Amino acid sequence: MLGENHSIHHEFPEQHDLIDRLVVENLHFKKIVDEYNLLDKEIRGIEMRDSPIDDVTFNQMKKKRGQLKDEAYQMLLKHS
Repeated sequence: MLGENHSIHHEFPEQHDLIDRLVVENLHFKKIVDEYNLLDKEIRGIEMRDSPIDDVTFNQMKKKRGQLKDEAYQMLLKHS
């Protein structure tokens, strides 16, 4: 669905406390989450405003968001 929230907390609600802890304790995890959430916000803005953007750029943004999500998930698994 267009404009759907994909923030890290929304994607991994069962890991909410661990996410909060790692954001404080692990600078690399914080960087990943911050970049992910910023990119997600940009993507949602483009979707909601139906902003003009070429498909290649938009797909690259979504791919990068997926890569960041995967990296965050691997770190969550490691610290679970």
